[in-house]
Amino acid sequence: MEEYTLKIKRISEKAILPNYAHKGDAGLDLYSIEEVILEPGERSLIHTGIQLELPQSTEAQIRPRSGLALKYGITTLNSPGTIDEGYRGEIGVILINHSNETFKVEEGMKIAQMIIQPVVKVKVVETIELSESERNEKGFGSSGIR
Repeated sequence: MEEYTLKIKRISEKAILPNYAHKGDAGLDLYSIEEVILEPGERSLIHTGIQLELPQSTEAQIRPRSGLALKYGITTLNSPGTIDEGYRGEIGVILINHSNETFKVEEGMKIAQMIIQPVVKVKVVETIELSESERNEKGFGSSGIR
């Protein structure tokens, strides 16, 4: 398995570098550098205090943490969020509170996970016809509910 190098720049003294919590984890934990109160139904951009330089031909995907979602109804919007290889700004995470309770994001709290994925570039070609497939145009619900 090829190992890539992910360069991280701290832009805040409060920043915690992304890290894997367990051997074999797919996602690197991302941490808040601020305290934010999320009222029910409210969303906010949470700052991480880091910038990235992704390996060539990769993207970073920002995904929710299952524990926050299950226990508190907190998840990420625009999920998975995509960070393109050329982006060098601060990494922010859009959190939303789907619960009926106020939630406090604390400084140093794990707020999301980041997955680094290879990106395949394609050549776009316009055509008049597409090949047939078993599924063809069957869409939403085409596989049944069971």
